[in-house]
Amino acid sequence: MNINIKIKNIEPVEPLNEYVNKCLVVLEKFIKNPDTIIYVEVGKTTNHHKNGDVFKAEIMIGSGDSKFFAICETDDVYKAVDEAKEELVRKFTSNKDKKQTLFKRGASSIKKMLKGISDRNPFTSKY
Repeated sequence: MNINIKIKNIEPVEPLNEYVNKCLVVLEKFIKNPDTIIYVEVGKTTNHHKNGDVFKAEIMIGSGDSKFFAICETDDVYKAVDEAKEELVRKFTSNKDKKQTLFKRGASSIKKMLKGISDRNPFTSKY
């Protein structure tokens, strides 16, 4: 897992890099391919409608056939990174649950067809 960090409109701070790396270690359990590249962009937005400093964190992960993307804007850099990471974790678990549900529905449909309970063909969704 390679992490590319880009910092915009902020002085490059080493603790920020370490914090981003530490936060994104949690995502390793969701990523199966070890060659996956994670792009992180952290910066201060300018000309924003909110008062004060507004920091933005964007994280993009391209793992295999799917891509996951999260954006968060808050008044603290570290909080923005945390919220973007939490959003990615939610997306990973939702995607995993959706795949499992579809698999179980298909398997139960095939089981009913083999038992003779249903005449529906699960591969064409027709009777």
